[in-house]
Amino acid sequence: MSAPLLMVASTMLFATMGMCVKFAAAEYSTGEIVFYRGMVGAAMMIMLTRARRGSFRTSMPAMHFWRSLAGVSALGLWFYAIGELPLSTAFTLNYMAPIWMVVLLIGGSALRRGATVSTRLIWTALVGFVGVMCILQPTLQSDQLWGALAGLLSGLLTALAYMQVAALGRAGEPEERVVFYFSVGGIAGGAVGASLFSGWHSHTVSGLGLLLAVGLLATLAQLLMTRAYATGRMLVNGSLQYLGIAWSYLYGVLLFDDPVTVVALLGMGLIAVAGIAAVRLRPTVLAASRISTTP
Repeated sequence: MSAPLLMVASTMLFATMGMCVKFAAAEYSTGEIVFYRGMVGAAMMIMLTRARRGSFRTSMPAMHFWRSLAGVSALGLWFYAIGELPLSTAFTLNYMAPIWMVVLLIGGSALRRGATVSTRLIWTALVGFVGVMCILQPTLQSDQLWGALAGLLSGLLTALAYMQVAALGRAGEPEERVVFYFSVGGIAGGAVGASLFSGWHSHTVSGLGLLLAVGLLATLAQLLMTRAYATGRMLVNGSLQYLGIAWSYLYGVLLFDDPVTVVALLGMGLIAVAGIAAVRLRPTVLAASRISTTP
């Protein structure tokens, strides 16, 4: 398959995963879903690494810890937002990650004396946040505020996790090792969250099927996306990634009767445009990875 087809397939799988998360949220807590998603992901990475005769031994445990902390926190917040918000709204807020990277770059430049920031970056961030305002104002109900805040914070933490992944890649860590330790972090974080806050629920056949589907779809989608970025053009892949919003919109309307207004659709479009612009400015945005994301 060509890189564009791989990316299209990846976005559909991610959206399908989100649909499964929304169904699973009726039977399980966010911590439980994160826990089982981590178990499935870790099992798949073990099989893949053995097939490639790889190793999980690493000389950078601290980097993996911070990457997993940011990534698992983002995942948990995103899953919570999916359960509380219209599916397309939760997806769009999480897809703010490239725009948050621009914001981090602007903030980092402001702290450095003599550093200048391109006006294109500033406009990119502004357009993205106008899109957020368009989405949240007409679609949010009073009891969805925490879900919206979780969705926004998940996008920010996803941006931090991307920076850590980029740093691990530059250090020579293979993708399967990064995904494995992220999955292990998901197991630990999900277990803590479920044990402390929600407890553990008994399983049903449909519930187990949904949990398995979440893990399989998420891991397969990640592998397809990784392959697409490895073999295709960055701008094309980054632009096609926003098809995930369209897929989630279709799932939301067809399966969950999600209310999506014209203004909300405009907001989704603005965020997609801003995200694609951030991808076009990627050489500049990647400079944000030099900003420390650890205490």
